[in-house]
Amino acid sequence: MKRFLTLFILTILVSCSSRNDPITEKKEVLEPNVFERGKKAAEENPIISLGGRKQKSAEIEFSSSNVLWRATLKSLEFLPLSNTDYSGGIIVYDWYSQVNNPKEQIKISVQFLNNELRSESIKVTAHKKVCDGADRCSNSTLDQNFANSVKESIIATARTLKIEETKKK
Repeated sequence: MKRFLTLFILTILVSCSSRNDPITEKKEVLEPNVFERGKKAAEENPIISLGGRKQKSAEIEFSSSNVLWRATLKSLEFLPLSNTDYSGGIIVYDWYSQVNNPKEQIKISVQFLNNELRSESIKVTAHKKVCDGADRCSNSTLDQNFANSVKESIIATARTLKIEETKKK
């Protein structure tokens, strides 16, 4: 039993020390030192930072501190949210209709292209649904003027939030 246990532990230790690369099928020896593995990973992937100087990444991170994200939520707070994705940079609102016109509904999607406070940083898409009866509805994309007015409202709110943020500092 002791021999079996010793053999089993040795097998596990040997299998942990190396692995085959799934693409090249070459045997790759794993570095046992965690810090060395971290340095190697940071060199191979510049998105990872180990403290020190922050490196720019191609990915955009959205969080509650992003002024465009907060401005969008504030500007369109009357619309019901359908889906949000911080890492993907998109907010999708659900169908909305006014009380006085329930047969017409709009749906708005906001895509964040970067996190700079500029008009080109967001893309707004709006759709309209008109229903004649319970089963007869038609969807269409609203004209770009409507989408641009929503975008300008978001940008104006973002500027106001940025000014308030600057005053606090």
